[in-house]
Amino acid sequence: MARIVQTNKPLSVNPLRVSQPMGAALAFLGLARSLPLEHGAQGCTAFSKVFFTRHFREPIPLQTTALDMFSSVLGGDERLQEGLATVIDEHRPEVIGLVTTGLVEMQGADIRRVLRSFHAGRCESASVIAVNTPDTLGGLESGYALAVQAIIEALVPDAVLPAAQRAHRQVNLLAGSMLTPADVEAIREWIEAFGLQAVILPDLADSLDGHLTPQGYSTLTSGGTSRQAIAAMGRSALTLVIGDSLGSAADLLQARTGVPDLRLPGLTALADCDAFVQALADVSGRPVPARILRQREQLLDALVDSYVPVGGARIAIGADADQLVALGRFLDDIGARLVAAVSPCRTAALQALNVEEVVVGDFEDLEERARAAGAQLLIGNSHALQSAERLGIPLLRAGFPQYDHYGAAARLWVGYRGARQLLFELANLFAPRGAGIAPYHSPLRQDFDGAAAPSARSISA
Repeated sequence: MARIVQTNKPLSVNPLRVSQPMGAALAFLGLARSLPLEHGAQGCTAFSKVFFTRHFREPIPLQTTALDMFSSVLGGDERLQEGLATVIDEHRPEVIGLVTTGLVEMQGADIRRVLRSFHAGRCESASVIAVNTPDTLGGLESGYALAVQAIIEALVPDAVLPAAQRAHRQVNLLAGSMLTPADVEAIREWIEAFGLQAVILPDLADSLDGHLTPQGYSTLTSGGTSRQAIAAMGRSALTLVIGDSLGSAADLLQARTGVPDLRLPGLTALADCDAFVQALADVSGRPVPARILRQREQLLDALVDSYVPVGGARIAIGADADQLVALGRFLDDIGARLVAAVSPCRTAALQALNVEEVVVGDFEDLEERARAAGAQLLIGNSHALQSAERLGIPLLRAGFPQYDHYGAAARLWVGYRGARQLLFELANLFAPRGAGIAPYHSPLRQDFDGAAAPSARSISA
């Protein structure tokens, strides 16, 4: 069990933490015809929008109440009602994700009271889902989890259906913040391979996968899970939960619907993938498809092929807790060593890591511990690049944000295929350049000028 250590620095140097409002907005971007609305200063939303745009390389629908200096001091309730009315009248969303920032949280704004008075004056078709996410606490992962919990509370009916009324070919998927759009798409295909239909919350694969649409730019999300599908989650036969951070959301969904669930810390380690496949086989009553068995065999072969360069490799990781735990379990599978681990927020899930201690800190803390432990590879988002350069070791980009790298949203990390791809990438990073068997040159070979060719190393020895 890892010991969790909190740094006592008075400030962050090269922060690892991404704010809670960004995490909550990311979750709302996975709903159909949705529009996140950040209640705060315009600069806060602009900052979030820049991060999202540079990471996904897509236009991001995100609005703000744009509090000015007067409403910041005197209160922003009127600006919130004006912002809601403007968003509804101009954009006609089905879901508005109302996200607070540090400014209004410091004011002590009661957004739910404002919503009650707003709905009393106007009857709107849009569902306004409020979530308190002060950016002085938590991080992207916790903000995302709070938003998922708020969506369930607002849109999933509190009713336990009898087994006869459930759709036995439907399963729920609570997708953690560490999953890329490509990951979500791969998990959907995995579920459908068993003849099942997935209700994914939130579905970033349908909205942020980087696709062109005939209508061009839209002020709302261009895909995602609809309100109707979320309301029908109580009819499912099973809920699959990927990521320990979604534990509270899973508890709420189970309490409201009575649908049993399977909770996994990730889907990169072999044991987690096997448990996921077995659960799908059990709920569908079908054997595991041949192509999935084939992918597992390919992963096992890759484990054998890459053991020499990867086995015993010393790796340092800076990431949110869910991603850190998932990657740590994968490193245990391949025989690599996690020698330094840093997470931006303290969670109980970090104790499961196979490392002596986990530091709650920033990339400076990771750099110091990676240097002391002799790390050979750094894993983190794009903010870790300078640390990797100072350490003189390669950086494997993972997490959010990745602003100096293309294809972050299309990167596959989960399943047998994702694990195999990651394994080969690590093996190529650790394999020494020019390694292998030297070519054999016969001493009898003659050059065109008749001189004897220089002899190379003989293989007879």
